[in-house]
Amino acid sequence: MLEHGGKVRAAAKLYEIPEHQWIDLSTGINPHGWPVPPIPPDVWRALPESDDQLIESARTYYGSKHLLPTAGSQAAIQVLPSLRPRSRVGVLSLTYNEHRHAWLRQGHLVAPVAPDEVESALDQLDVLVICNPNNTTGDRFSIDKLLRWHNRLSQRDGWLIVDEAFMDPTPELSLIGQASKPGLIVLRSLGKFFGMGGARVGFVASDGELLSRLEQELGPWTIGGPSRWAATLALKDKLWHGRTTIRLRAESLRLCKLLTETGFPPAGGTVFFQWVLGEHSARLHAFLAKRAILTRHFSEPQSLRFGLPDSEESWQRLHDGLNSFAALPEHTEV
Repeated sequence: MLEHGGKVRAAAKLYEIPEHQWIDLSTGINPHGWPVPPIPPDVWRALPESDDQLIESARTYYGSKHLLPTAGSQAAIQVLPSLRPRSRVGVLSLTYNEHRHAWLRQGHLVAPVAPDEVESALDQLDVLVICNPNNTTGDRFSIDKLLRWHNRLSQRDGWLIVDEAFMDPTPELSLIGQASKPGLIVLRSLGKFFGMGGARVGFVASDGELLSRLEQELGPWTIGGPSRWAATLALKDKLWHGRTTIRLRAESLRLCKLLTETGFPPAGGTVFFQWVLGEHSARLHAFLAKRAILTRHFSEPQSLRFGLPDSEESWQRLHDGLNSFAALPEHTEV
């Protein structure tokens, strides 16, 4: 199993600090998620029904008619490689690592591609996998550029896969409305923006033939009834969508300012997280962890991802931790 954010319980055990004391900044999930109301008892008893309101709510929210519900983006990420013969696959060199892992497991030839290398590499690829905005660097790719790449790939029956897990606050940059084009596959999820990672609700947008093949591979009841019920209501809550977008943008600017003022200016990010490069990353990660603040550490390149704190107390603890580390002599052990 690959490393991911979260795992507060493991961190609590490692650092011998009670779980309830931790601030989890490691996932990039909105800490002010959609307020799920009590779920009716009959929703728990009944088998999930595919003709409920989930699809219609998603079509309205995403602006796409061609959608398949999945158990988060992860379910699609794992199955899509099985729908192609052995292919040459380009995956961004620093991105969500499950994409590379899934294609390798199915025996495909996978090569890392830096954002500025895509143009020159594209003619040697059958599939290109992009996260937009990118997880972890925050890199963004314009609709025009992505459509040009898709056009070049589709001429050879290739695929462009765009994972838009962090796209919700910037719908004007989304490619999902054009995902009915053959060979264009867009992944969305309720995990980050709605703060519903535990519900495991996602959608694949693509042409009908590919969605049919994917649905056959996934089988029935990919999403549980309670998750479908909550997701339907969340997707309809336009007032919450607008207020949350404004709040996330403001808190992201606050986080960027805090990191910069304490000596750790971000090299990239989104409204959900900021990404900090530096050889000090492993030391800072451990230093904060000893203060029950969990960040996401990457070794290649040495960097940290900071999600948004969930309260004023958490903001203050992060501020104090960063300042304390910045005040240490450069080579002091932590």
